[in-house]
Amino acid sequence: MGNKNKTISFRVSEDAFESLQEIAEERDISLSAVFRDYVDQLVDHDGQVAVVPEADLEDRAEGDEELAFPPTVEVPKSFIREHERLELEADHLREQLDEYKSYVTELQDRLEGEDEVLLLDDLDDADEPSQLR
Repeated sequence: MGNKNKTISFRVSEDAFESLQEIAEERDISLSAVFRDYVDQLVDHDGQVAVVPEADLEDRAEGDEELAFPPTVEVPKSFIREHERLELEADHLREQLDEYKSYVTELQDRLEGEDEVLLLDDLDDADEPSQLR
């Protein structure tokens, strides 16, 4: 199947709708294009999108790098190494689980291959008369 477009409905107040129409007119695009741009930005940044006026955005860029968007976080190398170690351990445990599963399957197959089932009580009853003679 191909890439199919889906329809999303937004419900906004009348004032917000008028503001969105003004934005669309300023950019010389359709109102639906405004929403598509917003949704594309939302997807591209994993939901980390803030809608702010352009003037505020320019002030942020000039003033403080801590307020840069999207936010970035530095992760210590020890955290990354621990994460990699845990991934390797998880892989090892998955391999062990697969080995145990195959062993259990082999034992079940052997058990199913047995035609005769002997009960221990039946063995005890059979041995008693021979011991009395």
